[in-house]
Amino acid sequence: MAQAEAGPSGSGFDVVLRRHRLRAKLTQEELAARAAIGVRTVRDLERGRASRPQRTTVELLAAALGLSGAERDSFLAAARGQVSEDPLPPTSFLKIPPTAELIGRDDDVAELAARLGAPDGPRGVTLVGIAGVGKTSLAVVVSHRVAEAYPGGVAGVVITDGSSVGEMLGSVAAAFEVGHPDDLGGRFAGRAALLFIDAVERSPEAVAEMIARLLDRIPSLRFLATGRHPVGLPAERVWPLAPLVAPPVETANSLAAVSAYPAVGLFLERLGRVRRTQLEPDEIAPLTDLVRRLGGLPLAIELAAARGRVLTIPEILDRYGDRVLDLDRPGGGAVSLRHAVAASYNLLNPGEQRALRLLAMFRYRWSLSLAEQITEGAQTDGADIVHLLDRLLELGLVSVRGSRTVRFRLLEFVRDYAAERAAAEGEVTEARRRHAVVLADLAQQIAPDLIGTKLAEAASRLDDVAGDVGTALAFAAGEDPHTALRLAAALPRWWRFRGRDVSGRQWLRRLLDDPRTADADPSTRAWAKVGLAQLALEHGAGAEEIDSATSAVAEFERLSSVGGQLAAHTQLAGLFMATGGYDAARRHGEASLALARRNNKIRDMAVAENNLTWHEIREGDLTAARRRLAAVDDLASQCGEERLRALAMANLAEVARLEGRPQEAETLGLGAMPELERVGDPNHRRRLRATIGLALAELGRVDDALEVLERLRLPDELPPDGPAAVVEAAIAWRQGEQKRAAECFARAAEAYEGAHDRRDLVEALVGLIVSTPDLQERTATARRLTDLCEAGGITLLPREKERLGGL
Repeated sequence: MAQAEAGPSGSGFDVVLRRHRLRAKLTQEELAARAAIGVRTVRDLERGRASRPQRTTVELLAAALGLSGAERDSFLAAARGQVSEDPLPPTSFLKIPPTAELIGRDDDVAELAARLGAPDGPRGVTLVGIAGVGKTSLAVVVSHRVAEAYPGGVAGVVITDGSSVGEMLGSVAAAFEVGHPDDLGGRFAGRAALLFIDAVERSPEAVAEMIARLLDRIPSLRFLATGRHPVGLPAERVWPLAPLVAPPVETANSLAAVSAYPAVGLFLERLGRVRRTQLEPDEIAPLTDLVRRLGGLPLAIELAAARGRVLTIPEILDRYGDRVLDLDRPGGGAVSLRHAVAASYNLLNPGEQRALRLLAMFRYRWSLSLAEQITEGAQTDGADIVHLLDRLLELGLVSVRGSRTVRFRLLEFVRDYAAERAAAEGEVTEARRRHAVVLADLAQQIAPDLIGTKLAEAASRLDDVAGDVGTALAFAAGEDPHTALRLAAALPRWWRFRGRDVSGRQWLRRLLDDPRTADADPSTRAWAKVGLAQLALEHGAGAEEIDSATSAVAEFERLSSVGGQLAAHTQLAGLFMATGGYDAARRHGEASLALARRNNKIRDMAVAENNLTWHEIREGDLTAARRRLAAVDDLASQCGEERLRALAMANLAEVARLEGRPQEAETLGLGAMPELERVGDPNHRRRLRATIGLALAELGRVDDALEVLERLRLPDELPPDGPAAVVEAAIAWRQGEQKRAAECFARAAEAYEGAHDRRDLVEALVGLIVSTPDLQERTATARRLTDLCEAGGITLLPREKERLGGL
């Protein structure tokens, strides 16, 4: 916590007490507790408000601080006004208070003040970062904040281009108000002093030599410097200064929410200097977009806010959002954002500049590994990528957020500038091709994990680079279709998991139909066709991709790819089920199971057994369905597939319900639900919830069933939903509301029409037949049920026959 400065009437004991407390690493509260005195007493003493503290109080403080011998005597003498280190008169630097109001830098100020104010703190700290990030303003505030800890004084110098060591030493002497640098030691006389040095990059070698000399000659001297890079001394501690935090995309669109972020706070403060009117509601969203586009850089924010005298915030965003680098001082001053970025860019060597231009191809965040791949060969000196990123961070060109693998990002305006330089060098097309290859390699690396227990984690890894995946795919589709196909062929499971099946299928179809990919790797083309089938099945267009999946099977057989054959057979089983080709679906399911058994593919055996369970239910053989599900549970246990075990348990819950065992169905369903929720599988969760709701209704636990129904209900604007309607129908039937039950069963039948699982439609039709009082509707529905069973090879279950037989 930042401490208040000593008042002008302080006795000098305030400085001594504060120095001893900081050396003991105690807060004011902790010292007061140790000394058994009030914290207000400690605060008043450190603020110089008590000129003659009581001897008892001073002795208690000395004991609490662990002072003894001469140190204790000196402490007691200071309390009596006999200070051995009387502060020198303030320098001209301290006589002028900071004019800039810092926003969003409280943590930096507090921590820097604590480090520089501590007796055992570093000899020097250098604030580094891109021009315009606020290094000088922060350093000035910190220098004033810690002044009371430096009785020898605090002074500041600004380095000019080409300054020599002698010139700088002369400036330091003048700043501390002595005639010659050799007189500095005598002036300080052992007192602690702080030298503030601004813009060390203007004469880096001379600055380093000057500071080294001073630190060697004057042990009580410390320094606080600013620059676009460190001084490079062993005693130096580097403090990278990042831009201000801007609101993330998910921030609520309200002034209260966005103004809590420092970047917005600074913009509003600067805007208030040129505009008196309050923000309009329609300016809030453009405001957050603008400060994000400005990268939180104070200079950029101030330059943009200055336009508020003439422009509204949406107009500023519209005019400068895509050309932030053009922002400069109104009137065409020398300071512009482009000049600020260029100054840091020019500090890089040619290899580092080339690497930065390549990194600019990433539009969003990236990882160390991705940076290493895209910059491979760019640095002719063969420097480690870690060294490069450290250099870019040091110069404030890269931001780092969190500790995830994908955590690096070029600041927006830095990326724009580097992209401009890439265009000027004629590198953009090749750089974007390299970017697409890197993303395709990453997608292919992740693709095998997009199944089973690793699915959620693998999908999250692709989520981290989703923006760049889209950018790479769009570019490569036009300029490098082979790479585009390789990338797209690795993404279907991710697209399906994230509900992007329609757009994903469009990409695959476009790339497969592109004549330039006709000679692409056969395996890649076959996997793309499997992906087509998988995505088409997801949105009810499976019939259109049966030929694609059949072609993939043949290609994988030719390539002797067992994994490819298994995937293609599995998709064909699903496609034929969706189109009513149930016998063909079963053949492909059994082919998949046989192939998995021959090659000892445990997980694939479990998947095939689980898929074949439906056919047993379709044919009315619930005993066989139970056997298959038991096999699924055993196989999934062997390969550690908890999601498959949960699916098997969910399916077993449905089998138990169909057998007329609602209590078992509820127990199994509740056991499977946590794992399905953990892996984020909304469709299976919804089906399982319907199973539980139907079991509860059958058990007569209407209140519990109603709770399940509430979770199943969809918003009014969405089309009718089968699971919710059938559960509502079962509840109405249990409550004796026959007419309402018939209406709900009719809604369920409408919703299930054309759906993947015809057994759901059978159950809705049976319910409608037994509940409708309309004889004509009953007859028509019975005819419809008969046709459905004949076309789908569906055998009615004993409990369904029993219900219908009672009519």
